[in-house]
Amino acid sequence: MTTPVISIVFFIVAAFLGALGQYLYKSGADLAGSSVASYLLNWRLLAGVACYMAVMVLFVAAFRKGGALTVLYPIYATTFIWAAILALVFYATPIKPVNVAGMGLLILGMFLMGK
Repeated sequence: MTTPVISIVFFIVAAFLGALGQYLYKSGADLAGSSVASYLLNWRLLAGVACYMAVMVLFVAAFRKGGALTVLYPIYATTFIWAAILALVFYATPIKPVNVAGMGLLILGMFLMGK
């Protein structure tokens, strides 16, 4: 069984949205106070929750199209790469050679899992 391209695209988008959700959680936590209201009324935290809801919708859509677990879940591992890029852009967190090596291993693992 081959995985449809649309399922792969859904998972790539889900991976980016997952990383964006992580960024929104971090930036929302930086702005939150100690009250429950500061969490419930924090637009960044709410946007992070929306990102994760969209991820789940994309997962279901990808699987409904006939996507294989062994192909799709390794693609979702690119979330870690997207998160590193977002951290670089928004927090100036450097991407070190060891991080690049880890990203390369993730990509190699995704390739091998898809075989």
